[in-house]
Amino acid sequence: MTIAAFAFAGLSASAVSAAASGPRRPPVFRTEIGVVVLQATVKNERGEPVTDLDRSAFTVYENGRLQTLTAFDREDAPVSLGLALDHSRSMAPARPGVEKAAVALVRASNPRDEVFVLNYADKPTLEVPFTSDVGLLEEGIARVQCIGGTALRDALATGEAYLTEHARHARKVLVVVSDGNDNASVASRDEVREQARRSAIVVYVIGLLSADSRKASRGREELDDLAGETGGVAYYPRSPAEAGRVARDLAHEIRSQYTIAYSPANQALDGSYRKIRLVANGPGRLSVQTRAGYRAAPPADQSPALRGR
Repeated sequence: MTIAAFAFAGLSASAVSAAASGPRRPPVFRTEIGVVVLQATVKNERGEPVTDLDRSAFTVYENGRLQTLTAFDREDAPVSLGLALDHSRSMAPARPGVEKAAVALVRASNPRDEVFVLNYADKPTLEVPFTSDVGLLEEGIARVQCIGGTALRDALATGEAYLTEHARHARKVLVVVSDGNDNASVASRDEVREQARRSAIVVYVIGLLSADSRKASRGREELDDLAGETGGVAYYPRSPAEAGRVARDLAHEIRSQYTIAYSPANQALDGSYRKIRLVANGPGRLSVQTRAGYRAAPPADQSPALRGR
């Protein structure tokens, strides 16, 4: 069964607008969540993707309570994919490797994917809107010079907002390339984490960390946290030259994911944070990578810190 459309906690609340001829009223939101959709990667003990499991192999728990699956898909379905590429001054030595990695990821992705490019230094800039034209994407990836600071959190917030507003596909992924040392963002770490909890977007990171061990440790902590919250992973190639291989592996991982949906037993949009645990049973010891949970709340306005960015 292909999951063509879905509702996700908070984002699924639909507004009931007044008739065009009547007075304008504030939107009224439903109090039900609807359906929670998970993108899941399953790996064996050797770290290899396991792609041949069926629906009966999966069990999902929300806040420790068993839930009933409502949909399941293991096809290589198209993805709405964002590339957020750091072009700050500190990334100048690594930028050629970053560009090669980004192009490698685009070329290894599903041809039906739609992709946008967001370059960021002191602030994020949408370089290429959604397209499937590889030539346009390659031009956008190579269009900038390295200058300024690193607004990593602002780039995450902007990329997730663009995906939420413009993506055509049910599966949404944001890939961020950075050294992890944010020194220019308006958005706080907590604001970006909360935005991730309200969305169904999976964030992956390719981290090219500083040679300074203190900066590298601080950057790795933040990148791990940002990716892990959404069910993604942060990868750390040993050099910019190795980033291309990591990007190709990442494209394969995205194309090998399962899409699993369930309708929560607790349908209240009460603002609580719901923890998710997804279990896969099969030969050997399997590990499952998916989002940690979600915020059961109607969609909120952007933080004032993010407006105008």
